[in-house]
Amino acid sequence: MRTVDVHAHVILPEVERLVAGHEGLAAHRELDARRNGPESLAVSGRMVGARLDRLTRVPARLADMDAAGVDVQIVSPSPSHYHPWTGPELAREVFELAHRGVAAHCAEVPGRLHGLGLVPLQHPALAAEALEHALGLGLRGVEISSHAPGVELSDPALEPFWERAAASGAVVFLHPFGCTLDERLDRWYLSNIVGQPVENTVALSHLIFSGVLDRHPDLRVLAAHGGGYLPAHLGRADHGWRVRPEARGCAHEPSSYMRRLWFDSLVHDPAALRHLVDAAGAGRVTLGSDHPFDMGTDDPVGALRAAGLGEPAFHAIRGGNAASLFELKD
Repeated sequence: MRTVDVHAHVILPEVERLVAGHEGLAAHRELDARRNGPESLAVSGRMVGARLDRLTRVPARLADMDAAGVDVQIVSPSPSHYHPWTGPELAREVFELAHRGVAAHCAEVPGRLHGLGLVPLQHPALAAEALEHALGLGLRGVEISSHAPGVELSDPALEPFWERAAASGAVVFLHPFGCTLDERLDRWYLSNIVGQPVENTVALSHLIFSGVLDRHPDLRVLAAHGGGYLPAHLGRADHGWRVRPEARGCAHEPSSYMRRLWFDSLVHDPAALRHLVDAAGAGRVTLGSDHPFDMGTDDPVGALRAAGLGEPAFHAIRGGNAASLFELKD
């Protein structure tokens, strides 16, 4: 069985060159600065600069994969490429360029790298088109953020996208960028440490409580960062669903949908990983590293082994579940 890392990123300089100088980029960067704070922005800039080779060049990526014992990576664009400020035409140019860049990156080593595209959630009418474009280039699905300005994952305007994703069998990788708590998290890197799990939790809750998963039972949604805080507070979600009539947007208790979603293993704690497996089932968790960012892990297999899940669960999470989810062939 191959070891498959479902959570790894590529930076595409051509996307950043495309958006440079466009109206809206400066305001977007100002918002990013307010959310993260100057100290974290400076640290992140140095971190990305030091890892740029590993984010852009396939030989460096393969060396990291070999060192970690990873046979296959699912490569998605850096979430910084979402650019939710772009208008419809520029957003289309962004996703088309990103898809071609990811496809070319993965094509350097067929079989070891498989790619995902991205979706401009700020334009729901383009979402299904972006998915089709990605699939047409041989990508395995798309990456989406937790929200866009004025658009939640429960938005009815996204129904054609969910319908097409379910029908195609494409994987939708939920990976937030930024947190709407804004300046409350602008110190100590709370924008990421706290903000990313919050965004995962909110986005998944919109999918569950709105009935998206009821209407599209064949959806393949894979949540980064172990689904955020959601697995730890399923009891509260279920209680609210039982006692609050306005929370009954889904047909069943929210906890039951954990076994209709997929999650990566990147939770940084053996006990948290065991809890995730208890909540979702060993068949719904996949290996994730967030390669090569500093909030990821250089040893995802070792982190998985530390959870002490037993051999069947270990091997399913190490690669079997991802092989099935992404329909990877030998």
